[in-house]
Amino acid sequence: MGPGVKSIQLFCFPYAGASAAVYARWKRRLPDWIELSPVELPGRGRRMAEPLCTTLPELLAAVAQQVQPRLGQPYALFGHSLGALLAFELALQLSRQQAPPPLQVFASGAHAPSRRDTERFARLHTDAELREELTRLQGTPACVLENAELMALTLPILRADFQVAGGHCCQAGACIRAPLHVLAGTEDSTTPETLNAWREHTRGEFLLSMLPGGHFFLQSREAELLQLVERTLSRRLAELERGRAPGSGLGDGEGLLPARGAARAPGAELGGGE
Repeated sequence: MGPGVKSIQLFCFPYAGASAAVYARWKRRLPDWIELSPVELPGRGRRMAEPLCTTLPELLAAVAQQVQPRLGQPYALFGHSLGALLAFELALQLSRQQAPPPLQVFASGAHAPSRRDTERFARLHTDAELREELTRLQGTPACVLENAELMALTLPILRADFQVAGGHCCQAGACIRAPLHVLAGTEDSTTPETLNAWREHTRGEFLLSMLPGGHFFLQSREAELLQLVERTLSRRLAELERGRAPGSGLGDGEGLLPARGAARAPGAELGGGE
């Protein structure tokens, strides 16, 4: 691609228990040159009639059906929590298939693939355990947690998504070709070690931005997050227009977090912590 490129597709992957609707507000808040494309997962939203996926390979296959036919123009991938894992694994899969790589991958609210505690999700089976996890993450109102009808619809989706998360195994040396921008909440369970470890998984530019908040800073700090997304994609678009390769080094003071114990820099749909 070179001069004349005017837009970037942004494929967005939801967190566990959620649907593509979590990104609906973004359509009104992002500029027109970012073509927002929320990706719906089986068993929810527009794909409610389809069976839920319980393994990463089958979920990736379902996601690829939506994304691969649309890779004829520049694109980026964004995912939060479980969605970050999906975005990363899809970028790996596309690379193996010699498909055009994304201009940018955003991994939000997630430990690096090589630092994930998969056993924690594998242990979440009963309705009570799933409700407890939702309560811990503070992303679901109490009135929703107490609504038996809503919980009956949501918990099977959450259980299937946690099975996907719990069954993930990071391959040694797994590394994408695209620039990687990691976003995290200052009060989330991610740590400097598990966030900085994302650097090991890209051959491109690595950026790390911290935003105030817990796991659902995606909602509480939406405006700041979208500013970061827009700024990063604006750089990618400018590089394309100049015929340059995506990623031109760190900027604006973003980069590695200090080690544990050092100071951190700050930077509702139902859903879970993956």
